[in-house]
Amino acid sequence: MGDAGSKIRDVSRAVAVAGGSWAVAGGLTAYAAARLTSADDGRRTEASLVPVLLSFTPQVTKAAPWVALGLRLTGQRKPAATAAVAAAALGLVLQSRKLPKWQPGASGRRVRVITCNMFFGRGDAGVLVDRVRQLEADVLFLQELTADAVTRLKQAGLDDLMPYTQADLRGGSRGSGIYARYPLAEGPQLEPIHAAQPTAVVELPDGYRAELVCMHPTPPASEHRGAATRWRTELGSLTAPGDLPRIVAGDFNATLDHAAFRNLLRLGYADAALGAGTSLTPTWGMPGKNPVLTLDHVLADRDCAVLASSVHVIPGSDHRAVYAEIQLPELTTPDGQPGA
Repeated sequence: MGDAGSKIRDVSRAVAVAGGSWAVAGGLTAYAAARLTSADDGRRTEASLVPVLLSFTPQVTKAAPWVALGLRLTGQRKPAATAAVAAAALGLVLQSRKLPKWQPGASGRRVRVITCNMFFGRGDAGVLVDRVRQLEADVLFLQELTADAVTRLKQAGLDDLMPYTQADLRGGSRGSGIYARYPLAEGPQLEPIHAAQPTAVVELPDGYRAELVCMHPTPPASEHRGAATRWRTELGSLTAPGDLPRIVAGDFNATLDHAAFRNLLRLGYADAALGAGTSLTPTWGMPGKNPVLTLDHVLADRDCAVLASSVHVIPGSDHRAVYAEIQLPELTTPDGQPGA
């Protein structure tokens, strides 16, 4: 009976190991399938954690080959092979983000922009203004902008660099603003969202003009019921570019692994970091910790060329600032000929 009992325990242990291995491989496969099939782009997932989980696709993709290897080393060949297929599929999704993309032959004026979430106005105004000065930015997009932050930015000299402003202060995390080196006119009309979403048209030298939109949709996971639904709806408030070149920047609370964000790109926008090959650089994390998610973006319509994109630390904020240099299309006359 002792030998029989030992065999039963050995079989039970082997079954448990195999079952655990298949659970790991199956979980990884389900994650890859959710990403590849845009499982977050539907009402069935609006009340679930799918959009939040898909935010971590770069981290899961990095760990996936090690998971497959670990299963293989423990002798679980079939689960290891399944996990390896899932790892390869996720790897293909992210591989293209590491390389700069082809850019259109835009030859118009260059526009340098910075976007930064101020984290309830706590971001270091002095450091941010220094970045504006060093990068010679033409436009600054700010989210979670408060009255106190406006005062500190002014004291740091922002008004001297960018005297034109379009701001909507609502207190707490709902305020946003656009600062510019050049005059601002009334911008495009968009559907209102929970946070401020200021727009403007910047009047650049040599007759160039561009529409500006500061985005800050609600996050897909919060204490509010239906947050994912509102997040998707607010992202959808952005319309396609019109006759003027358009630059949209801000904290989108979305990554390239969210179908709702990719749907924006299909409207005719290009993500500056994706174009520059830097879209795997994270921009958000807990204050004082390394960032983990890429939630902040600069978008421009596809007729514009992306010349550069980079991420910069702003002490006091849980977000990094994102810089992008955009080249606008050449001006044309009514008959379609170059006009500048």
